[in-house]
Amino acid sequence: MPKRFVFLLIGLFFGAGFGFLLGASPGADRAGHDHGAHDHGGGDHMGHGALVEAGTPAPTLTLHVLPDGAQSRNLHLVTTDFTFAPERVNGPHVPGEGHAHVYVNGVKQPRVYAPYVHLDALARGTHDIRVTLNANDHRLLAVDGAPIMAETRITIP
Repeated sequence: MPKRFVFLLIGLFFGAGFGFLLGASPGADRAGHDHGAHDHGGGDHMGHGALVEAGTPAPTLTLHVLPDGAQSRNLHLVTTDFTFAPERVNGPHVPGEGHAHVYVNGVKQPRVYAPYVHLDALARGTHDIRVTLNANDHRLLAVDGAPIMAETRITIP
């Protein structure tokens, strides 16, 4: 019986390793992977990077930064004519609703479904923050072909 257990462990170890290598290989089909906390770098995967006209009245976005500890900040996304709609994410575009994408120094953070975002444990120095308003289907909301976005710079002493 102990030999069977050892062989089972060896099989699981090598099987998992082979599966990892197969999944990480170039050209592997990764359909269905999570889109929550990473950027695809400029591609138009699942609507990311594509534009959709926001409709009338067009939403607006401004940012307010509020202190929250020595290295953390609360980012307030102030919108007009826009409703956060987490219950309809991945659904069809509905004018005036969706979610936001937040980027810190160009790195996409998890999606935002509310007007406040906590930026935790930022390193000392300057950080560029960019926020975009996105449709339910992840396309960038736009007005006359220009994405609805706001940018700010945060300095952590």
